[in-house]
Amino acid sequence: MSKVDLHTHTSYSDGFYAPKELILKAKNAGIEVIGITDHDNIAAIKEASDFGKEIGVEVIPGVEISTDVEDKEIHILAYFFEPDNSELERYLQFFRDERLKRADRIVGKLKSLGFNITLDDVLKKAKNSAVGRPHIAQAMLDGGFISSYYEAFNKYIGNGCAAYEKKVHLSPQSAFKIINDAGGLSFIAHPGFMHESLLKEIITAGVDGIEVIHPSNNPSHVKFYRGIVNEYFLLESGGSDFHGGKREDDDNLGKFYTSTQVVEAMRQRLLKNSA
Repeated sequence: MSKVDLHTHTSYSDGFYAPKELILKAKNAGIEVIGITDHDNIAAIKEASDFGKEIGVEVIPGVEISTDVEDKEIHILAYFFEPDNSELERYLQFFRDERLKRADRIVGKLKSLGFNITLDDVLKKAKNSAVGRPHIAQAMLDGGFISSYYEAFNKYIGNGCAAYEKKVHLSPQSAFKIINDAGGLSFIAHPGFMHESLLKEIITAGVDGIEVIHPSNNPSHVKFYRGIVNEYFLLESGGSDFHGGKREDDDNLGKFYTSTQVVEAMRQRLLKNSA
């Protein structure tokens, strides 16, 4: 079976590898179709797509957007949108700007806890990518303030910790409209142990599908989510959620994947939507 990985990240968000490096690693892992799904950023898609054509890896345009339902953060994956859609890019730029403001607030909280860290330290790690907590964790680690990357999340910047700051609120319905207006499809990312009632609430809100294959989904999860997909006539997606670097998840690339049939079902749904 052809390997399709629809959930990967590059250095344009919190991934370790540049777009070309990721595509080459995917090729070496036997992946024929890959979705680039950086957080709030689609800048990697053209570079990845052009290089993919050279070495025989198809690149599907994607992006990962954070939404909220009450106090729970829900990530939405978008695929097959028009990359040059001005309204989509306007929203993504807004989210990137909010990420920067959030990072500044987190750094302020860390300073109050005694950490001599600056926003510039964080931006040096982010370079030209959408800044996020992984960049803050890396700055903390490189500054010698913590002994491991994960200590930053577990003790300081993770959900509920002393330096945690929420992202700007966006409802799933708003995300679905943004994605749909740009000609794309929306999927619930890594549903994990999401309560069934919440899952059904998001389905009712208009999502197109669910990420069935993911490193956090065990075989019983896969069976359950596939059943939900069939029950509600949804699409399924799947991938490794590969980041590289400090995540130490290189083994996931080529291990967690879906099929070309899944991609074809997406294309058929898009054709139906446009008819």
